[in-house]
Amino acid sequence: MQTFNELQLAKELIRFPTVTPIDAGIMKFIEKKLISLGFKTKILEFKDKNNSSVKNLYARLGNKSPNFCYAGHLDVVPPGILSDWTVNPFKPTVKKGHLIGRGANDMKSSVAAFISAVSSFINKNVNFKGSISLLITGDEEGIAINGTKKVVEYLKKEKEKIDFCLVGEPTNPNKLGEMIKIGRRGSITGKLTVIGVQGHVAYPHRAKNPSTILVQILKELKEIIFDKGTKDFQPTNLEVTKINIDNSADNVIPGIANANFNIRFNNKHSANSIKKKLNKIFNKISKKNKTKYTIEYIVSGESFLTKPNKTTYMIQNVIKKITKIKPQFSTTGGTSDARFIRKISPCLEFGLVGKTMHKVDESVSLKDLKNLTKIYLNILENYFK
Repeated sequence: MQTFNELQLAKELIRFPTVTPIDAGIMKFIEKKLISLGFKTKILEFKDKNNSSVKNLYARLGNKSPNFCYAGHLDVVPPGILSDWTVNPFKPTVKKGHLIGRGANDMKSSVAAFISAVSSFINKNVNFKGSISLLITGDEEGIAINGTKKVVEYLKKEKEKIDFCLVGEPTNPNKLGEMIKIGRRGSITGKLTVIGVQGHVAYPHRAKNPSTILVQILKELKEIIFDKGTKDFQPTNLEVTKINIDNSADNVIPGIANANFNIRFNNKHSANSIKKKLNKIFNKISKKNKTKYTIEYIVSGESFLTKPNKTTYMIQNVIKKITKIKPQFSTTGGTSDARFIRKISPCLEFGLVGKTMHKVDESVSLKDLKNLTKIYLNILENYFK
């Protein structure tokens, strides 16, 4: 049986310019690798009238229970200004013990490490009892509508059971082995428009300036203390991300003012409870000022927590054995595709050190890449004991 070297495979994956949602042939490429290992595969392409089509892959080796799944993504963020890079971002280069290229950190190297680990595992354990699956998306860095979310819906419809899922996102702040993510805060974006009455600056009594009301609302939003955090989560926070008044003249009171904000909320709240709290503020201030407003909410995910079980502790022990660091359980950071997968399976996240993700000269330490492959191999060996 063929085995795959994690460094060689990571280089091959980085060569595909898979800026979200471009596939560039990568799903077919990875499918061939998995078929050569004995996996049954299905490329799942989803699209809708408002968004680009996205290719995803679900592959499974074996048909028995338990089914251990690895989830990851092969899409990457844009490289930015190419002249700022010391290498071509899609021509992977090794320098000073690091592999440099877009996706080296987030998260093509992690996918390569897991496939390498699987190839080693099945060489030694031909008749293991259970199944190994991979859920790979091309839409994690984008709007995440036609990616993992729809794959999960497909798996539910097909009654495909996953017993545990390991998401390979870069979870460690500084050193491999520091952190396992067992949950994430929810995320909700608000797009607020305050509608005033346009007029001449010299005659304010004939107009109603929406910016004045917008400032009042934003001040009140920023003064909300949602909570002080919990045992497992940091406090809920609201950040104003955009303020826009489309007005080209300095002697005109504008008719409309807009602002966007994002809230990261813990498990003391739901998206609905947050909306109700904010709507009361909007209604109160707009009523007081006799103005109208519109609000659009976009919910990226609810908060969730996977309570540690025996598999979680096993993975923690494997990481400690190889890195000599006992990883802490954490819920910090942004959202990930675990927010969709947790609806069908307990899951955790563990991958590389995330210091260079989305940056110029994104990179992974070759030592970390080798150790992550060892960790993934040890996890499989312990899970299927």
